[in-house]
Amino acid sequence: IYMAGAHIHVDIGKDQTRSYTLLRSSSPQKYHLGVLLEEASMGGSSFMHALKIGDRVNISAPKNDFPLDEKAAFSVLLAGGIGITPIWAMAAHLQKMGEKFALHYAGRTRDSLAFVDTLKENFNDDIHIHYDDEDSALDIKAVLRDSPPDAHIYICGPKGMIEAAQKIATDAGYPSDHVHVELFATPATQSGDTEFEIELASSGKTYTVPVGKTIIDVLEEAGEDPIYDCSRGDCGVCQTGVISGDIDHRDVVLSDDEKAAGDVMQICVSRAKGSKIILDL
Repeated sequence: IYMAGAHIHVDIGKDQTRSYTLLRSSSPQKYHLGVLLEEASMGGSSFMHALKIGDRVNISAPKNDFPLDEKAAFSVLLAGGIGITPIWAMAAHLQKMGEKFALHYAGRTRDSLAFVDTLKENFNDDIHIHYDDEDSALDIKAVLRDSPPDAHIYICGPKGMIEAAQKIATDAGYPSDHVHVELFATPATQSGDTEFEIELASSGKTYTVPVGKTIIDVLEEAGEDPIYDCSRGDCGVCQTGVISGDIDHRDVVLSDDEKAAGDVMQICVSRAKGSKIILDL
């Protein structure tokens, strides 16, 4: 049994896993996944699309880092691109329970959005489709302005969309515990990335983190056993204390004040700004 917003980890071989959202909490006897085939796949989407009927894969039990608040009087559901998968499950659950909600689904173009016809058929007036290249582009400020002040807001999509929505919600006066996010992106190399050294305070061991790898990647390759889950910077499971060194924060978990304090980081995505960082590990 699982609730809307839950995901599973799928073993894609070579000691790698990928997280995929379970689409329909209304049929917990089956696991329904929606996987976008990415041109620049890191292995996950191409593996999933190559599966055939009869193939066997190893998966984890469902886990939910993005749950609905059952007490919310109104829910605003914001989805960008393939971020629709957990949002769809949430909308279906709210509809089944007779709860009030509005679903906004945004993408660059009409061709970039999946499941549109099915979603329109299922949710009728409760769903609003937005295309960036048309007059219907998503205006998050307007959406929140027209929503009840005690609404709960759920955002799933690319990092830019999440950060914009978080700021707009904060500026509009929504409490932080009414804003829920899940990031749908894998860590990507950014222009200007350089290698850096990490030191584990408990053992004094040092490791080099090259461009294109995360701290978690390096720790696992070295035989360490870091605790983590999403690998996207949105769940907070891998949060680690920082004893010294400047941090390049790339998560959507920490507030601006927490990032400015510089004493913790999400080691699945964030990096060092300088040449070395000492972790409380």
